[in-house]
Amino acid sequence: MIVERVKYIIWAKETPRAVAFYRDHFGGRVIRENDHIAELEISGTTLAIHSGGEDDSTWTGLAFQVADVVVAAQEVVAAGGSLSHEPTSDEPGEPPHLAMCADPEGNRIMLTRKRA
Repeated sequence: MIVERVKYIIWAKETPRAVAFYRDHFGGRVIRENDHIAELEISGTTLAIHSGGEDDSTWTGLAFQVADVVVAAQEVVAAGGSLSHEPTSDEPGEPPHLAMCADPEGNRIMLTRKRA
């Protein structure tokens, strides 16, 4: 088998809102968009957003590595997302390395910091 591309799919009740969130706040570049699905390229990875989301909250498994988890979490909230777990660290004296958030569609995502 030859794999041509891997993409990660999430669901959205309001696809245009979800596209704007990932485009504007995670630097996504829209590479395909129609009435049913949009695909964005983020750091070399394809994120597909499919219409038809029904649940209020869905764990995605998506994790975004950022330089500063605290600042990134604030940006997610300012962009209409939410914070379900404050940025934390289990390394004494180190800045937080993990925050649990959700996009405006309720898709739960993680923010992480590269650890030494």
